[in-house]
Amino acid sequence: MVEHDGAAQVTAISTGYVFEGPTLHLGAALVDGTLHTDAQVRLPLAMMNRHGLIAGATGTGKTVTLQVLAEQLSAQGVPVFLSDIKGDLTGLTAPGTASDRLAKRTASVGQDWTPRAFPVEFLSLGGDGAGVPVRASISSFGPLLLSRVLDLNETQESSLQLVFHYADRNSLELHDLADLRAVIGFLTSEDGREALEALGGLSKATAGVILRELVTLEAQGLGGFFGEPEFDTADLLRTAPDGRGVITALELVTVQQKPRLFSTFLMWLLADLFAELPEVGDVDKPRLVFFLDEAHLLFNGSSKAFREAIQSTVRLIRSKGVGIFFVTQTPKDIPGDVLGQLANRIQHAQRAFTPDDAKALRATVSTFPVSPYDLEEVLTSAGIGEAVVTVMNERGAPTPVAWTRLRSPESVMGRAPEGTVPAVVAGSLLLSRYREAIDSHSAFEKLAGRPSPRAAAAPLPGSAPPAPLPAPGASREERDAEARRIEEDILGIPSRPRAGRVPAQDHEQGTGGPAGRRGPDRSEMTDLALKAAGVIGKELARGLFGTRRRARRWY
Repeated sequence: MVEHDGAAQVTAISTGYVFEGPTLHLGAALVDGTLHTDAQVRLPLAMMNRHGLIAGATGTGKTVTLQVLAEQLSAQGVPVFLSDIKGDLTGLTAPGTASDRLAKRTASVGQDWTPRAFPVEFLSLGGDGAGVPVRASISSFGPLLLSRVLDLNETQESSLQLVFHYADRNSLELHDLADLRAVIGFLTSEDGREALEALGGLSKATAGVILRELVTLEAQGLGGFFGEPEFDTADLLRTAPDGRGVITALELVTVQQKPRLFSTFLMWLLADLFAELPEVGDVDKPRLVFFLDEAHLLFNGSSKAFREAIQSTVRLIRSKGVGIFFVTQTPKDIPGDVLGQLANRIQHAQRAFTPDDAKALRATVSTFPVSPYDLEEVLTSAGIGEAVVTVMNERGAPTPVAWTRLRSPESVMGRAPEGTVPAVVAGSLLLSRYREAIDSHSAFEKLAGRPSPRAAAAPLPGSAPPAPLPAPGASREERDAEARRIEEDILGIPSRPRAGRVPAQDHEQGTGGPAGRRGPDRSEMTDLALKAAGVIGKELARGLFGTRRRARRWY
């Protein structure tokens, strides 16, 4: 049996967390129960877009860890988005207060602590809270995400996609719940019978179920979130006049009553960013870092399509310079396909009071690289503000596992002094733009004002006239052709040729391959890859039909 060499372990940690570029300082390593200030644990700023996980039992310090990371990202000019479930992160707006206890702790981990406040923007979903109201139009939210909020099954989700397609092809703008209810109400009415039959896959009974769910959603007070002016995700990428990144905090005081709206809204933000941000690849620092607190709410009871959407977003959005950190109690809250993409791990203490807890603990330990630590013992005995850490180094390899005593925030740890948040919101540059809801002329008004149910809505400027849907008695070939046409409308690119089919010009040129087959050149392949990435983002953000790009103000 090889004896444990504590000195060698300290040396391995010290050298394993030395990086060439700028870093975030996490704390000092604990080895054999002793704190070593010479073994500093860091996280490379350039690796923040490789995503991460902050996990641990309630009360172990996850929120404080999030606050420490957000402060340092802001100080290095990186905008941050975070969800504030309990209001404990409002303290970012005020400088911390020095004390003997704090001075002793910060000195023990080698932290040069200075009290400071940070630039913060407070948002609230549809004005449900003190922050700047955030709204999203029904059309940009899309049928996939809206189905998640409404708790629809896969059949109902497909039907909702048909409703969106009908509205889009007939220039019926879906801005709020009233617009969507008006379209479904028309399709299920006597006047809309012909249009409903033409949609084929949408039954009147299913449309009625969706309509009832929309009414329930509105009765729960969630109608204020859907509408205009729509929040522009470019506003998340701002920096303060002094160059520090703005920390955008979404206030979620009523999240327990609206868990699905909260989690789905976060996915809408990410999907919208992914659809519109340009590709940047690997950069010296991320353009934005997301912290998704209570991450289990994203996945509980979610459909396969929704989970695949999250997986695709996490996998591909790093090339847009966006990092995502999931914050939750145990890694098992995150699906394996997503968890495998989280390169930076900060694991606080985990409880093992029940057989299920013990099983979850063993599963957590198995996700870490091999190390001299007895991680089952460490994770059940770690104190508040301590965590087991491993991150991705600048060469793309995991760093040594380090039991770490974490640094302390330099802003107020907990709620800000009374009156601080209203004052910050009142001085927000976004308030004048988003404070008042707008009820523009859209589907509800158009349907209410039609002289006859067959009167066509005027097409939007620059839009193609709606193509007729196949008649109820159309042949299978005609319906297949229409399905392919809709697919091309949705994706925005021609359908891929069937396997083995070679364009005629390739035969004539006789270049490349044993059969004279010529593949696309590099620029064509690059364009196709970039277009495909954009298609995925737009599908996630706006459902399964193409919508018009909005003007952006990228900071």
